[in-house]
Amino acid sequence: MSPKIISTRTHLRWGICFLAFVATAIIYSDRQFLSLLKSTLTDEIHWTDSQFGLVSSCFLGAYAVGLLFFGWFIDRVGVKVGYATSVFFWSLSAMAHALVGSVNGFLVARVFLGVSEAGNFPAAIKTIAQWFPRSERAFATALFNSGANVGAIGAPILVAWLLQHGTWHLPFILAGSAGLIWVVAWWIFYAAPQKHAGISASELAWIESDREREDDPAERIPWITLLRCRQTWSFIQAKFLTDPVWFFLLIWLPDYFKKTRGLDIKSSWPHLATIYIIVTVLSLMGGWLTGHLVKRGWSVTRARKTGLFCFALLVIPILAVERTGDWGAVFLIGLAGAAHQAWSANLFTTVSDMFPKGAIGTVIGIGSTAGSTGSMIFIYLCGALLQHYGKTGYHILFAYCSCAYVIAFILQHLLAPRFAPLHLVGQDRLIYRT
Repeated sequence: MSPKIISTRTHLRWGICFLAFVATAIIYSDRQFLSLLKSTLTDEIHWTDSQFGLVSSCFLGAYAVGLLFFGWFIDRVGVKVGYATSVFFWSLSAMAHALVGSVNGFLVARVFLGVSEAGNFPAAIKTIAQWFPRSERAFATALFNSGANVGAIGAPILVAWLLQHGTWHLPFILAGSAGLIWVVAWWIFYAAPQKHAGISASELAWIESDREREDDPAERIPWITLLRCRQTWSFIQAKFLTDPVWFFLLIWLPDYFKKTRGLDIKSSWPHLATIYIIVTVLSLMGGWLTGHLVKRGWSVTRARKTGLFCFALLVIPILAVERTGDWGAVFLIGLAGAAHQAWSANLFTTVSDMFPKGAIGTVIGIGSTAGSTGSMIFIYLCGALLQHYGKTGYHILFAYCSCAYVIAFILQHLLAPRFAPLHLVGQDRLIYRT
């Protein structure tokens, strides 16, 4: 009998990815709470669609400002401190929602929430870049990013149950408490791969197996240098044009089902949960796809661009959502949401494909700020449009969603023909490595 072969490779990187997934799930559940409670709070604080749009827009504006800070902060102090700081203050801000009872009170609470939440994606993307080889990054990014979908699935179920058995305050308290528990777990478990006591030599070697830029500087690259680079703008414009679609789906879907189909949260929660189940399952396949193509020998550029183009096409059918029944709308919206999340996972990964490690957090922060700025403008316009046109305003909003990704893909291809490593020349130029 041959001896049993025991693998000596650990799998700590997936545990690190799971922590980023949990943080994202907690944060995105809270993003949903205010939208899900819109009708309930209308009876209590009597806000209009425009006021709700303004509150949501201010959250996104604060998020945009926070991204500028956290992109820099995480590159400066590291992922462990930066991520913990973000989620700690986010938890306090989430619980503060339970203490307010007016439009202005919610506006202030959402501003603090937006600023503190901004560290999540820059920290998570940099964590994945540190802990995964390039061939696994898109899938790992899709995995942690699916936390957004899981949070969105759980939120309507939780809110519907709590409204029957408690008050609207409880979801915010629960989310904040979960965030504080996460901070403790992160602080205990996280360390860089080279310093983690539990990692095996074989897993560390696998993580570092396709590092192509070990001679690149680890220090921060100045913003002005990054902003002179077309590849930075390929990420910026794509976030600016497509992030608004996702925030529209997160913030306005409960209102859409209420106004156009007569379904309040107690009736629409199965539809909302099903949408995000579809998003979760299909978006993971999208994150897996490009990594699989790279492993099959495709270049990173060919694999990523093929994936991004396919995901852009899959959003187009949402244009027909108004001409379908309730469950037809669920499928089309779920397909569009899944395409967005797969697009987003691969879009984030293009930053670590191209930029030196000392610039990843900053570029993610700048691009995400652009995405939040575009979302802030769009969400405010949603409120104004729906206030003026009523439910027919949704025709215009879904029309924008259907074409945003194709436009973004074309512009990205023109600005970044290749997703190849860049390196610093002198102090002010980033060029493709030859």
